[in-house]
Amino acid sequence: MLRVSPKLFPKSAKLSARIIGPRPFQPTRALTTMTSATFNYIDTTSYGNSKPWTKVDGGGKLYKEVSRSRNVVNVRGQEKNYSVDTSGFEFFQAPANEKLFTDDSAVRNGYYAEVEQLVKQRLPGVKKVVIFDHTIRRRTKDAPRQPVQQVHVDQTPKAAEARVFRHLPKEEATELVKGRFQIINVWRPIENSASDFPLAVVDWRTTKQEDLIPVDLLYPKRENDDGDDRGKETLPPVIDSTSTEGYVATGETFAVAPSDSHQFHYLKDMTPEETLFIKCFDSRGNGKQNGIKGVAEYTPHTAFVDPQTPKDAPGRQSIEVRCLVFYD
Repeated sequence: MLRVSPKLFPKSAKLSARIIGPRPFQPTRALTTMTSATFNYIDTTSYGNSKPWTKVDGGGKLYKEVSRSRNVVNVRGQEKNYSVDTSGFEFFQAPANEKLFTDDSAVRNGYYAEVEQLVKQRLPGVKKVVIFDHTIRRRTKDAPRQPVQQVHVDQTPKAAEARVFRHLPKEEATELVKGRFQIINVWRPIENSASDFPLAVVDWRTTKQEDLIPVDLLYPKRENDDGDDRGKETLPPVIDSTSTEGYVATGETFAVAPSDSHQFHYLKDMTPEETLFIKCFDSRGNGKQNGIKGVAEYTPHTAFVDPQTPKDAPGRQSIEVRCLVFYD
């Protein structure tokens, strides 16, 4: 939220950050601590004239990656300088009652309710939250979902609107998409600090639309599919990067092309008591029809190897809950 000196405006004046937009981007202060790491981007020369695709369970993809070395800013102590409307992400303290995340029912009932309340508390004007998906990642050999080491955005605008109609009745969805809605990914470490394979986010203000490459997201075909993909991931018996047999495209994500402009940030040694909001879509983001100038549209993000991580650090575990967020 913008802070305005009372000397400039009388007490009766009302000023809305949603109307005039957030503060302009300011370069990172020199005192901020940094690390340097390698980041993986999509190789835009690797898939020819075909549309690239990737399988949700790690069973292959139709493109290659290229690596680039980048600085990463540690925002610890400066968390208040970032928000979902300015940079596209926001770190803050928010301990959860759920701790282990091993019981699916406890996650869907207890933790979902915690997330819904947290979103309403942190984002003023929210009237409805619909949680449509969650993913638990554990860096263990048998885990079906591992930390993703590629810069990406979870949903394209096309996929974001499709999610509304997929998870809400048609009449209600038709009305809700006329107003402001977002997809917010609520991310936190599990059990131990995320020193191993931490999550980096790219400040939206350092990106361009042409950095984003639409990629089909393929899910395994299932009999009696109820449209609910939560918690159903399993390791594929065979990794086949050339075939889509047995899969169907039910989503679309953005892979991100390399750019020297990208500024990466992370919260070093982020604990389970800390939470990250990642904006994946905003119907009132900069450049959208009826959009608000300067408001972040999305947040590229990725896991990465921090060279400062101790060798004996426990493997990263995390949960991300994806929310459709609707405003008054």
